[in-house]
Amino acid sequence: MTQNKDLGMTEEIVLPEHLLPLGSVLGEGVSALDLCLVLAKIFRVQSTEVALLRLEGGLLHFVFPEYLRTSGAIPLSSKAVAAHTALSKKAEIFNNFARVKHASIFETIKPSPNDSDEALAPAPIQKLMSVPVLDPAATVLGVLQISRKGLDPRFTQDFSREDLHDLELAAGLLASSPVMLSN
Repeated sequence: MTQNKDLGMTEEIVLPEHLLPLGSVLGEGVSALDLCLVLAKIFRVQSTEVALLRLEGGLLHFVFPEYLRTSGAIPLSSKAVAAHTALSKKAEIFNNFARVKHASIFETIKPSPNDSDEALAPAPIQKLMSVPVLDPAATVLGVLQISRKGLDPRFTQDFSREDLHDLELAAGLLASSPVMLSN
């Protein structure tokens, strides 16, 4: 349930059954990790395939995954997909992401600093959905992305329009969540 501050009314949001787990991770005391683990389960991906970025001062900063928080920020002026999503305020699917020109620097960062140099590099992103997180006034708060990584795009499932719609619903709920506002 959300409250419309302008009208003093409360609007009830009805989620499809498969998105109901989101309701449990949008309240106080819930971390970005909690939220992103639920998103990973809903979209049938690994937690390292979920990214949440917050926009601050013209830069997109990683809120999740945690290990990317200190790896730098993405300027809105860059050619990054996340920057394009924030600027266009439009959701996008890239089922051929490996062919999309993008900065792959964040893909090469290992989740754990304890990983040995001999360990395999993380698999590249093959499929990606990217949606803006917008407040009620359509101001961009951040970007939410779900990816599917793999060594070969033929072995990663495409995202559907329904998946994208579900991610847009999740981003809409996230806009008023303490996870987005406090991290």
